[in-house]
Amino acid sequence: MATLLFLILPILSFVVPHHGPVEFFRQPPRPLVYTLHDGPKAHPQQVHVSLVGKNFMKVSWITEETDVPSRVDYGKVQSKYDSSATGEHSSYNYFFYTSGEIHHVTIGPLDPTTTYYYRCGGSGPEFNFRTPPATFPIEFVIVGDLGQTEWTSSTLAHINASNYDVLLLPGDLSYADSHQPLWDTFGRLVEPYASRRPWMVTEGNHEQEIVPIIYPNGFKAYNARWPMPHEESGSESNLYYSFDVVGTHIIMLGSYAEFSVDSDQYKWLSNDMAKIDRSRTPWVIVLLHAPWYNSNLAHQGEGESMRVAMEEMLRNSSVDMVFAGHVHAYERFTRVYDNKVDPCGPIYITIGDGGNREGLAMTYKDPSPSISLYREASFGHGRLRIMNETHAHWSWHRNNDSASFAADNVWFEGLSSASSCSVKTRGETFQRDEL
Repeated sequence: MATLLFLILPILSFVVPHHGPVEFFRQPPRPLVYTLHDGPKAHPQQVHVSLVGKNFMKVSWITEETDVPSRVDYGKVQSKYDSSATGEHSSYNYFFYTSGEIHHVTIGPLDPTTTYYYRCGGSGPEFNFRTPPATFPIEFVIVGDLGQTEWTSSTLAHINASNYDVLLLPGDLSYADSHQPLWDTFGRLVEPYASRRPWMVTEGNHEQEIVPIIYPNGFKAYNARWPMPHEESGSESNLYYSFDVVGTHIIMLGSYAEFSVDSDQYKWLSNDMAKIDRSRTPWVIVLLHAPWYNSNLAHQGEGESMRVAMEEMLRNSSVDMVFAGHVHAYERFTRVYDNKVDPCGPIYITIGDGGNREGLAMTYKDPSPSISLYREASFGHGRLRIMNETHAHWSWHRNNDSASFAADNVWFEGLSSASSCSVKTRGETFQRDEL
């Protein structure tokens, strides 16, 4: 059974990438990495941390034993814990599968730019994480459609080779697709990374796991294992939420939650954007799974109805960048609104190339639309380094086997500092060039 679940057949495809050097050939997909837990049943596994409110962190982990306390002991010195917090635990069933005990504990308040050492459940190894800074600069890693293949391992190694503060993932985490043990292997694979930096995620289509009548609402494993701070942002669903970190307001939208103008998500987004204070958070970033702009032939039009419903709201709120996954390739657009260049619209980027088992989306529209500035079907990850209130640097790093190559780089100015675009400060809209 395990062999059938985890067998992946590599598909050999050697194609020169768009805009890539002629001597570079795209590597084929690679097999699944099956990560085991070799510790005692009471020891924590699949440990990951996430931001929850100002100066707090949520620690999540799983134990195979059910009587392990949901407690995190932590402090600023190795093996010396002067603080402790307790939380909650639960498990879930999915057909014949029963999860381990899933623990979630919120700890804090925590100091910025500080390494904390922590232990989960009173036993097992010591972990550590570093909190984000209090002021600019801050660096985000953004990677979508991660999966758990050998290419995923390569992407994670490249990410870990350079420092960063927060990882953002716009959907498609484990590619379990109802095979629940794959959620466990994914959690073990990412633990060395997700236990050291906060990972903030939103759902993709592979998280749905809907079975009519039996599991009609879907997202059972995703919601149980990866709870995000939706309640803190006024959202009633773990599928969409927002949070602030270092002068940046980040909105995680749900491509697979209802998004029409009458939906709860639309109303929540409207209320959330009305509260944005650009004097405190000069940058606004949105992540979702199905891209609104896409010149790849894969998944054409799948984000269109959501774009029609919500794009005007993002443009009117001067959103700086929109990141998406779903399409297994990389593409960067200029600032866009309603399919045309707009200097006051968001920059749109597709980053669905983390290492998934389905392979790369290699065919693009020809000719390339004028709003698409760079596109390439290769595995990789992106980095957004926000330097200050006005300027940021974006780079996309292609996985070139054992090396990571920064294939796309761009500096840009935030819309809150643009002289000709409307921004919202303290709940009021004004035109900067009239001041």
